[in-house]
Amino acid sequence: MTPAATASPPVVLRVGHSPDADDAFMFYALTHDKIDTGGLTFLHQLEDIQTLNQRALRGELEVSAVSIHAYAHLTTTYALLASGSSMGDNYGPIVVTREPLPLEEIRARRVPVAIPGHLTTAYLTLQLCLGKDHPVTVMPFDAIMPAVIRGEIPAGLIIHEGQVTYQDAGVHLAVDLGVWWRQRTGLPLPLGGNVVRRDLGEDLIQRVATLLRQSIQYALDHRAEALEYAMKYAHDVDPARADRFVGMYVNHWTLDYGDIGRQAVRTLLDLAAAEGLVPGPLDIQFVG
Repeated sequence: MTPAATASPPVVLRVGHSPDADDAFMFYALTHDKIDTGGLTFLHQLEDIQTLNQRALRGELEVSAVSIHAYAHLTTTYALLASGSSMGDNYGPIVVTREPLPLEEIRARRVPVAIPGHLTTAYLTLQLCLGKDHPVTVMPFDAIMPAVIRGEIPAGLIIHEGQVTYQDAGVHLAVDLGVWWRQRTGLPLPLGGNVVRRDLGEDLIQRVATLLRQSIQYALDHRAEALEYAMKYAHDVDPARADRFVGMYVNHWTLDYGDIGRQAVRTLLDLAAAEGLVPGPLDIQFVG
């Protein structure tokens, strides 16, 4: 008598991403079973980017959004997926102040800047802009703008939706680091990406890469539907500006870095390595 076949256990993958509108938009199809995962189960874990960077350093999650800065420390544990980038195309994280304060004065007077984490690409770019020893203090990303407004800190490095709402708060723009980066290199600024743990094996890694691209494509093809879901994570931003913010960071760059996006990642990390800010030289490979 032939023994009964034993069903294969389900494959469960923990996916880390930020609780903000662009990541919610990107992962909408996977979150809501809009695409066939071929039996893979994704458990979504929403954390701020600094927490995700730290968890990735410990190898905790099978798939995660991370800062490109952090990826310089993760290359042996994680592969960088070709889909899922957050690219600042002549825009990016901004430094704001309560009173008008030119960038040159911030640099010359070594004005302290609040940052959302040491492993964020925003901070890495700030170091390239102001110098690696410029004084900073770490704060939760959503506490920085209020602290600048109250005058508790002289300058703050703003990420996420604050990039499109800062003028409402009455603060002043000192520098848009995406603009500064474009002027220096002629390239977009690669802020974040998605990674997959190498120990999953080549076949599963390729399946994850395909599904992530399909999720992004679904959201772009069903924009209103995905944006309605993403609005839950828009941090009190009105629909028009949420749509603008999502469009800034989920677009053709997100489907695939392309040759220019790949060059941008390598240029950023090569320049950072030359300044002693990250390990190097790095051989950055893209999966999928």
